Amino acid sequence: MDNYIVSARKYRPMTFDSVVGQGALTVTLKNAIQSGRLAHAYLFCGPRGVGKTTCARIFAKTINCLNPQSNGEACGECESCKAFNEQRSYNIHELDAASNNSVEDIRQLIEQVRIPPQIGKYKVFIIDEVHMLSQAAFNAFLKTLEEPPHHAIFILATTEKHKILPTIMSRCQIYDFKRMGVNDIVGHLKNVAEKEGITVEDAALNIIAQKADGGMRDALSIFDQVASFCGGNITYQRTIENLNVLDYDYYFRLTDFFLEGKITECMLTLNEILSKGFEGQYFITGLSSHFRNLLVSQDAQMVGLIEASEEVRNRYKEQAKKCKPQFLFRAMKLANDCDLNYKQSQNKRLLVEITLIEMAQLSSDDGEASGLCPTKILKPIFSKLRGNNASPAPAASETRKTSPAATVPTATIAPTERMQTPPTLAQQVQHLSSPKQPGTIRMKGFSIRRPAATENVPAEEQAVKEPEPTFEDRPVDNVNLTIEWRKFAHSLPHEDVALSHQLDNMEPILQEDGFTFLIIADNPVLQQELAKRQPAIEAYLRKALQNKRLCMTTRLREVTDKRKVFTRAEILNQMLQQSEALRKLKEEFELELT
Repeated sequence: MDNYIVSARKYRPMTFDSVVGQGALTVTLKNAIQSGRLAHAYLFCGPRGVGKTTCARIFAKTINCLNPQSNGEACGECESCKAFNEQRSYNIHELDAASNNSVEDIRQLIEQVRIPPQIGKYKVFIIDEVHMLSQAAFNAFLKTLEEPPHHAIFILATTEKHKILPTIMSRCQIYDFKRMGVNDIVGHLKNVAEKEGITVEDAALNIIAQKADGGMRDALSIFDQVASFCGGNITYQRTIENLNVLDYDYYFRLTDFFLEGKITECMLTLNEILSKGFEGQYFITGLSSHFRNLLVSQDAQMVGLIEASEEVRNRYKEQAKKCKPQFLFRAMKLANDCDLNYKQSQNKRLLVEITLIEMAQLSSDDGEASGLCPTKILKPIFSKLRGNNASPAPAASETRKTSPAATVPTATIAPTERMQTPPTLAQQVQHLSSPKQPGTIRMKGFSIRRPAATENVPAEEQAVKEPEPTFEDRPVDNVNLTIEWRKFAHSLPHEDVALSHQLDNMEPILQEDGFTFLIIADNPVLQQELAKRQPAIEAYLRKALQNKRLCMTTRLREVTDKRKVFTRAEILNQMLQQSEALRKLKEEFELELT
């Protein structure tokens, strides 16, 4: 049986025209070869598997071709090209800097640079993963890289451009390779499948291309894996089964459930997904991408931004017609919040379930929330299952219509006067004859208070004071205090989301007096913020817990872990006490600590 060669090696490009997804770079290199403007050093940088080493080898082959073609490609028939194709060319030297990164390795390379080529014009030295060279190796390489012999050309390849010394980069022409597009990968995989006699579905190739994340080598490796699993007939279902990818159909079904408000079906679908072994965060990120694709599909000009097969794009177009933009905005916001809070959550499944419940309620309350941010209110989800025979409460609008006070919206009706009987004629005469208070108009049944002049009134008296609560102080316990503290943390506005998370992680400690509670701050900045918001916190908790005496105190957390820093002499003494062999060695050679 013949030796099997993986597709990434078998279908490696041999010419510039066969390189996929790097058209701008290959045209630049071809033009440089045709015009004879060759630099002495190049730096090829970019992600893995995008063609850096491949382009370096094609470049080395083309510049040494004895009969170059008019389009800038090598002929493939001369002795130099044949030697390159048979991997016996002495004009190309490849060095793996990951395992040969010392000064001695660079010195051996410099010795080889001095020897001129036997066939062709140039000797090309390809140094792969050049960022792995040591600092001393870089320094030893600098002078040769700056002024090499006229027959030497260096091509440095790296996936981490930021680790290259600026002195090295300044001596090279820099070529940035980009990630492969999904369409480019799919087109190349189709060609490989045709040559191999494998039948494929476009949806399956799209899944492989997305899984490769812009790397052609990774795409070909995944293609070989799926082809082995499917036995020469690559289908979408077998591909997602082999690669452990969640089916598109789940996202489409869930979106329909959200639009119809079917919470039970949403929970059952989530349970089915989790039972197949998919992580909750992976599901949420996929759902976010699904909402993004639905939003993009609402504009025909942006459908090309969806990286999927034509069949899946048509499904996005159909479902996008059912969705309002506001629903999609708010659903994406909920999914993004769930993704951000997933790692911190102790009950991850519950977090995802609550998110799905909120999404299922978005379609029924579009008019209740302003803006794009969803309201964090969960409605009763099983009320339809209860037999509620109670008559519904009258609407607020009907109450306003029947209320006699609604005819005068600017008046403030005193509660003591509202229940009194109409005054007699004698009482009315006595009331009119009494001296009137400034700023007040008396009318039958109610009074209207005019705003008094504020020119001579101090600012302290102008401030409107909230009425003192009339309830009796109820006892407070740690459980209810913690619950109301959490509610206050969650009620903070969106711009205070960082403070909301910090307060949510704190535990109020009720003191022995029964109405003072302690909050321990981790740093002085947080303690200052708590002091600034103390009136609002106390007002909220007093009203929620029905206790006017409730008050808050704060203090900084004490640092209990204090580590002693040992001197070198103390460390040596401890080692000598623990090791008999070390003590004998010190005494025999009369060693001293310097």
